[in-house]
Amino acid sequence: MLASSHDPAPVALDQRAAQLNRRFAHLAGVAVIDAIQRDCPGRLAVVSSFGTESAVLLALVAEVDPSIPVIAIDTGKLFGETHRYRDDLAHRLGLTDLRVVRPDAAAVAERDADGLMFTRDADGCCHIRKTLPLERALHGFDAWITGRKRFQSTTRASLPLFEAQNGRIKVNPLASWTRQRIEDEFTRRGLPRHPLEADGFPSVGCYTCTDRVASGADPRSGRWAGTAKTECGIHTAGTGIIP
Repeated sequence: MLASSHDPAPVALDQRAAQLNRRFAHLAGVAVIDAIQRDCPGRLAVVSSFGTESAVLLALVAEVDPSIPVIAIDTGKLFGETHRYRDDLAHRLGLTDLRVVRPDAAAVAERDADGLMFTRDADGCCHIRKTLPLERALHGFDAWITGRKRFQSTTRASLPLFEAQNGRIKVNPLASWTRQRIEDEFTRRGLPRHPLEADGFPSVGCYTCTDRVASGADPRSGRWAGTAKTECGIHTAGTGIIP
């Protein structure tokens, strides 16, 4: 069983992640989710952006156990389409524990009173609107599931199934899935698409930092376009997520 972050002498998480990768290297998708849920029952959560590919992961989670907590971060700058898609998808899939978390109002008032912090300090904006709320939401969990895939970007090309980050195991059950497999799963399961995808947004984040993408371009090139920024920070080691 996965050592709890509250145990007196937990197994070193980097070693635990390596063990899990060796043990479950042959698995993917539902099998990975089922394995980690059995390994840490009651201490597992899913973190979802409810973006253009999120429905596949959430459908697999619902197949394993629709009561697994699903954490959705509402930054205060999401597209209205994302709000509606989130609620509709959770209802369709029968997810019973959707937890919408928001940034601390005092922190926003102090650091982003004019709402334009994204133009001055995009990393700082993501930190107060995404990373810090996730820190609070993940308190008490030992592992969390993401929907990241290797094909999404060069920074994710070597993504493992299991990672150790800030006192928890992070699980990437779709790491090895291809874009075509994702598309096939949408079709096979009859999953609804994010409404903005057909309007030229293959990857959707905050409306302040998401642009349309030209056909054939990197799907994530519309995120923080024109800058060197490629990640919001919640998947970066050292973001301070509390155990």
